[in-house]
Amino acid sequence: MGGASGADQAVEVDGRQLKLSNLDKVLYPAGTTKAEVIDYYARIADVLLPHLTDRPLTVVRFPEGVGADGFFSKNAPAHRPAWVTTQTLPSPGSTKNRRTIDYLVAEERPTLVWLANLAALEMHTPMWRISTRKPDLLVADLDPGPGTNVLDCARVALLLREVLPEPLCVKTSGSKGLQVYGRVDDGRDSMRVRDDMRTVAERLARDHPDLVVSNMRKDLRHGRVLLDWSQNNPAKTTVSVYSLRARASPTVSTPVSWDEVAAARDPRDLAFTATQVLDRVARHGDLFAPLLGQQER
Repeated sequence: MGGASGADQAVEVDGRQLKLSNLDKVLYPAGTTKAEVIDYYARIADVLLPHLTDRPLTVVRFPEGVGADGFFSKNAPAHRPAWVTTQTLPSPGSTKNRRTIDYLVAEERPTLVWLANLAALEMHTPMWRISTRKPDLLVADLDPGPGTNVLDCARVALLLREVLPEPLCVKTSGSKGLQVYGRVDDGRDSMRVRDDMRTVAERLARDHPDLVVSNMRKDLRHGRVLLDWSQNNPAKTTVSVYSLRARASPTVSTPVSWDEVAAARDPRDLAFTATQVLDRVARHGDLFAPLLGQQER
């Protein structure tokens, strides 16, 4: 998948035929090209796909690179290969008044390569699976307010570890914060999980008022970390583990160990680029594997 070229290039990926274009187009200011983005998603697919399978996928595309405006894409493009999996699902509250959306479902490496060729840099998914329409995951999205950074998020993550049941995994957002994920195995629906996470957030905000805020009001966030419980709403999505982010450099939403969270002393200790993430997976495997659990029947 390596070489860059301005011309279209026909490739075969796991038996699927694709045509790649504009491979030398620079998508990140530091010089990362579309060819390198495609290469990353092709190589990370083995650990990424289990976390995307059976979930409706929303992507954020940046055809002119991250320096220009990107756009969210929920509806599967009409011009897509016949082998790309889609699922038609209800769309309550759609901003475009659609009753249903034909979502992409990423199940194989060629789909990720095809999406990367469309400059779909970011992958976002909900906490629920298509097959059950119920959540199997919960998330606490830690967003540092003005005057705080990812190290403050790490402190909150460690507090969450004391009150949420195992297995718990933590990842960088690939931007400014951290996200703590847990399993949901007890049949709760999404809104119940959301309400339960709100209760946890409000408790931590009461116990640690100088560090944690659970209220979404922006004027309350200075010097504190917002523990955003609302991402468990079934209509919301959160950036997927191993997804690239549209930042100045090709940072990735990266699983980290709890030891790394506890040991971090500089924000750079919790920031990773695509190349670093590939090296980490080669060394550590999938640190988010505990969240996959048993596939629900």
